[in-house]
Amino acid sequence: MAFQLKHHHTSTTTTTSNHRKHLHPTFTASPQPRLRVHAVLGGRAQELIQSGAVTPILPKDAASAMESQGYTLLDIRPEWEREKARVSGSLHVPLFVEDKDTSPITLLKKWVHFGYIGLWTGQYFTMINPRFLQQVDEMVPDKDSKLLVACGEGLRSTMAVAKLHQGGYKNLGWLAGGFNRAADDDFPRVEGSEKLQYATIGGASYYFLKLLIILQAVGKET
Repeated sequence: MAFQLKHHHTSTTTTTSNHRKHLHPTFTASPQPRLRVHAVLGGRAQELIQSGAVTPILPKDAASAMESQGYTLLDIRPEWEREKARVSGSLHVPLFVEDKDTSPITLLKKWVHFGYIGLWTGQYFTMINPRFLQQVDEMVPDKDSKLLVACGEGLRSTMAVAKLHQGGYKNLGWLAGGFNRAADDDFPRVEGSEKLQYATIGGASYYFLKLLIILQAVGKET
């Protein structure tokens, strides 16, 4: 199975899946440094996936892969996405964390981010978690463990698998398309207040999504 990965920085994408339409962000940090990091790590992940070193697993096949092949689900989404919806029993180590620096330059970036991205998406201004590998190693010290790495849309997790592979983890799976592409019954045990496929969405786009769902429901009744 071949997958073509596309690398973006911050974008608003309209996706239709199982009669759903929603808008979701890709990245929410300062443009150039984050773009360069993702280009390098994302490109490396594409090589790993295409060579077979990392196994792409679709959401509909994830539960079976965990049950029969021994994969453990590693959720690398930020905490505010995981709070909305999460797969029961999954591990959690965020690849991105909120940038709490209060220097004038960072505050200016946060203001720009909020005006252009945060208000619409509800996403915080973030930075790469500097302790990501260390925290994964503390949870999963056995580098031969099978980890199925997942995020909302499947892009941040490509960065994560590249970092994990570089850190010595060789039995890696990648949730292709992320939780956003999951159907309601792909993961039988989900906790949280939202559906798993909507957890990435926040801010004004969340209310736009709810309006679309209401309109779809009304359309089916008429």
